[in-house]
Amino acid sequence: MDSKSEGGYVNDPTDRGGETYCGIARKMNPKWEGWITVDELRKKPNFPKNLDSDANLLQQIARFYKINYWDRVRGDDIQDQHIAESVFDFGVNAGTGTSIKLAQIAAKVSPASGVMNDDSLKALNAIDPELFISKFTLNKVARYVDICKKNGDQKKFIFGWVRRALEGV
Repeated sequence: MDSKSEGGYVNDPTDRGGETYCGIARKMNPKWEGWITVDELRKKPNFPKNLDSDANLLQQIARFYKINYWDRVRGDDIQDQHIAESVFDFGVNAGTGTSIKLAQIAAKVSPASGVMNDDSLKALNAIDPELFISKFTLNKVARYVDICKKNGDQKKFIFGWVRRALEGV
């Protein structure tokens, strides 16, 4: 399980996550086992390209995403996989609580707690997938605009964020 929208290795000083590999930010996930592998591969030729061919690292990434994102949004319990993948992907970008909360708002679950409970699953499994994706996408874009209003340094990411939201995953 990984996020299709996450790229490779990035270390942008204006990115709040800092050093990031496949969407896993070191600042937010300093104890992730994969950082040991990344640090070892940094000492070898062809860094960071050598990261993408390390089978152990790719397994660590898949395990990380499954445990920390897919399972938290209860992706296996959401019947429409486009909805499941969209909630998962935004969880990777914004945190699972934020993703679940915006999904609950789109599916008219009240209160929008940010916790994927049985009522939330029932609503997500009953809503028309196209309607949900439309509402959820608007919620995501509104959140990105709000981030940029609060912190002008983040404006450079807005087009990538909006593109990600519009791609529907």
